Amino acid sequence: MQNTLATKKSFYHNETFPLPGSLSELETFAEIQSQFGRQFEQYFPDKLAEKTVVILPSLTLDQQILYKISGHVFYEERLLCLLMLLRMPRTKVVYVTSTPIDATVVDYYLHLLQGITGNHARSRLVMLSCYDASAKSLTEKVLERPRLIRKIKEQIIDKNMSHLACFNVTPFERTLAVQLGIPIFGTDPELLSLGSKSNSRKLFKQCGLPVPEGYEDVKNRDEVIDALVQLKRKNHSLRKAVIKLNDGFSGEGNAIFEYGTIKDNPGMHQQIKAAMSGQLRLVASDLTEALFFEKFDAMGGVVEAFIEGTVKASPSVQYRITPIEIEVVSTHDQLLGGADGQIFLGAYFPASNEYNTTIAKATQSVAVALAEKGVLGRFSIDFISVKEGNTWKHYGIEINLRKGGTTHPLLMLQFLTDGEYNAETGAYYTASGNQRFYFSSDNLASEKYKGLTPPDLIDIAMFHSLMYDGTSQEGVIFHLMGALSQYGKLGVLCIGSTPEKAWEYYERVINVLNHECS
Repeated sequence: MQNTLATKKSFYHNETFPLPGSLSELETFAEIQSQFGRQFEQYFPDKLAEKTVVILPSLTLDQQILYKISGHVFYEERLLCLLMLLRMPRTKVVYVTSTPIDATVVDYYLHLLQGITGNHARSRLVMLSCYDASAKSLTEKVLERPRLIRKIKEQIIDKNMSHLACFNVTPFERTLAVQLGIPIFGTDPELLSLGSKSNSRKLFKQCGLPVPEGYEDVKNRDEVIDALVQLKRKNHSLRKAVIKLNDGFSGEGNAIFEYGTIKDNPGMHQQIKAAMSGQLRLVASDLTEALFFEKFDAMGGVVEAFIEGTVKASPSVQYRITPIEIEVVSTHDQLLGGADGQIFLGAYFPASNEYNTTIAKATQSVAVALAEKGVLGRFSIDFISVKEGNTWKHYGIEINLRKGGTTHPLLMLQFLTDGEYNAETGAYYTASGNQRFYFSSDNLASEKYKGLTPPDLIDIAMFHSLMYDGTSQEGVIFHLMGALSQYGKLGVLCIGSTPEKAWEYYERVINVLNHECS
């Protein structure tokens, strides 16, 4: 990302501001960020403070890999959960997107607000768009449009009581923060490398967390082959290995190598080299082997033994580091799909009672270490867990220094129920003391759903009583509705008083949509 920005410095440079990536910009950004601590302590707790939150849901990630995700531009709708901030009567929200969001979708979220009329909320909501559906990140699109930046600045009431909320923070977001003059509630991009696959492994080992047998800081195809050789020599029964790009996400930057009939022998290196094309399976659809290793040469990665097990799980722990505390905000069991279980499909909340408190405690030292290095905002720690007898062994897999697929469902649940997750008991309690569970997915998809518009979906949901019920604090909430018509894809959050009830809602959504689209 640093190199990409460097090639575009002149394009994004406004003479009023420091050159992107320059020492002057770094110093200006540091000065702006230093104000966030005071802002967080004084104004965040005050529900009547006249705040402005600029929401930039940009997935500023490798665009060639991101482009492989169906309907990726509509993932900008996931942070619409932050429209719930409008329940604070003097908070203003500026929401920026690549393409305009259907008014029906916005209305759907505003009707979920409690204690605030839709008209009052709309008067404090500003929706802005780049009118650009290209594969570039949203932040790049904004930086290319100085008039749009001026419009955003015009909506900021007081820079001292405003901040930028992003999906992830890169040098592009830093440049935008400097041009807007407001801090980001997120990690300084100078610390981005802490969340790479290689540095995740290193930090896990430093903190005593088990990791799969493997190698970090692998630089190219030749070193990948060397690592595959060494893994097989250490474990003759190893059947598969995972090759991961340092900055891959949602499993889309992973590849699986199957050893097949290759055994430990003097010619193993040559055998693996010859078998690479035939026995390497890329997780991302339509990603070629040549492009994968081109990416690997650019960003490096890790090679790990594929964890086998009869009973396996993929839990994760979500943290929030603020200027005043480190807190566990949730645990999830991730639902992974694809041939080798590498792609994130959805999540159950909370994670299993068999280990949710265990993984929260096990990761505290990692969170403390990251906080000491200056990490700020939300991040998650992912595991692969295997049950051995009556006990679970948890292998640290990666650190995600950004919001993720489990962020928006948790925020919706918290906004709707005024509750919180208790890391000591592993349970979520509403303000009235009732437990709640959910199943969430960004990948409910079918060819049959293509052609359904957001208004169609709302009509179907109301007719079949698939709307969230504020009285019982249970029901279904939809997201990614913009992706439905073109891609036949949408997201759902199913909240229930038991895990079984949450799953029943999910099955009901599928049954209703299949019936309506038959």
